[in-house]
Amino acid sequence: MTTLAWFIFAFIFLQFAVAIVNLIFSQSFPQSNSGFNNLVSVLIPARNEENNIANLLTDLIYHDYKNIEILVFNDQSTDKTGEIVTGFTQKDARVKLINSEGLPEGWLGKNHACHSLSKLATGKYLLFLDSDVRIGNGIIKQTCAFSEKHKLGLLSIFPRQIMVTAGEKAAVPLMHFILLTLLPLILVRKTGFSSLAAANGQFMLFNAETYRKTLPHEKMKIDKVEDIKIARYFKNEGIKIACITGKESVSCRMYNGFSEAVHGFSKNVTQFFGNSFSLAILFWLVTTCGFIVVFLALPKTIFISYLIIFILTRITVSIAAKQSVIMNIIFLIPQQLALGLFVLKAGINRYKKQYVWKGRNIS
Repeated sequence: MTTLAWFIFAFIFLQFAVAIVNLIFSQSFPQSNSGFNNLVSVLIPARNEENNIANLLTDLIYHDYKNIEILVFNDQSTDKTGEIVTGFTQKDARVKLINSEGLPEGWLGKNHACHSLSKLATGKYLLFLDSDVRIGNGIIKQTCAFSEKHKLGLLSIFPRQIMVTAGEKAAVPLMHFILLTLLPLILVRKTGFSSLAAANGQFMLFNAETYRKTLPHEKMKIDKVEDIKIARYFKNEGIKIACITGKESVSCRMYNGFSEAVHGFSKNVTQFFGNSFSLAILFWLVTTCGFIVVFLALPKTIFISYLIIFILTRITVSIAAKQSVIMNIIFLIPQQLALGLFVLKAGINRYKKQYVWKGRNIS
């Protein structure tokens, strides 16, 4: 048991070290790039987004960077998404609505929507945004300037998460906790290893020339976690990518409540662990129950050090992700229990080969 206890202690310390690296080496955008004025295509796949789409379109039409085209793909919505977007097309000629003619066999809905949008886009950069994302002034020009500076084929941002209900606070921060304690994001850009790749489909900025050469959404047309798969594919092809988090000007309320969060995260939680269900379970066991083994097998001073490091890790991740430190400390235990529920539901979905998202089976 002593060897296991030391392994757990070392793993928790490693998590803390990775979180510190992500905090210290937070990647910043250029404050200005007066020479950049290329057309940017903002591409929005939308299915039943009547509660979100107007907010994002309002952000875009009043955004300080004006040289954009805004294409919305209405993916067979059964609510008022199409009507709302039509209203914006009448206010601003840069907004265009594309209605789906149906989902072809062998495609997942979002992947098909993104691919369809890319074929109509004419910009030098293709910015894919989810409908529930909110953006502030400066972010379009800054991300394009960053991409040009580092010659990126893809830049992805994990948005600052907006959490309203207690259920969201017990679930949503786990995405950043896993990401920022397992992967030094600076290495996504600095190294060529495909294992050190990450992306978030909520905000993905592609160099249009690179996108058209690779057609990533078409290649990943049946992958429900296409964002991560695209990031790994690009690195395998020698295409530079970057992944960034903790930017105030990009935010998102992913889920409305705990049950929605559990359903959503169970779709992709294992992808953080190389799609290994076993590694996901191991991560949960070590981070949730590891303190028991350390308490029983190691000296009390080591156990106290373990607890301090564990808490400091949460604090560091909260600061790096622009989340409330106090909130994440208060919800620490519920978050660990929620993570176990995510992994359990992911396992059930995998066994049943059935995962329904927005009325479609995407397994």
